[in-house]
Amino acid sequence: MPEKTPLDRVRELCLSLPETSERLSHGQPSFFIREKKTFVMYLDDHHGDGRLALWLAAPEGIQQALVEAAPEHYFRPPYVGHRGWLGVRLDRDLAWDEIAGAIEDAYLTVAPGRLVEASGLARDRDGA
Repeated sequence: MPEKTPLDRVRELCLSLPETSERLSHGQPSFFIREKKTFVMYLDDHHGDGRLALWLAAPEGIQQALVEAAPEHYFRPPYVGHRGWLGVRLDRDLAWDEIAGAIEDAYLTVAPGRLVEASGLARDRDGA
């Protein structure tokens, strides 16, 4: 079986979350909650920036903390960075469990409270 591409892995992680879907947005694969709210965008060499990356929603304060702590893996993405979104490099050997955690955080940041509650993800995060 051929090795999964980064997009295959991202797609699998995003679509495993409740009520998510994928469609192109601005020409890039993007992932939505209930067909409306974007929580993850997959970008390959966006406007020639040379990065294979995700742009994703992030809890308040996370963007600055991660960009300062590990700028080789994280960045402030254009257009959405001012809203606290986080850029995650997929081309710098960041562990996939870290990427999966960032995707789950993006989901929890954007999903309506009742959907988060029904999913059980918040309880899993809190260790309950």
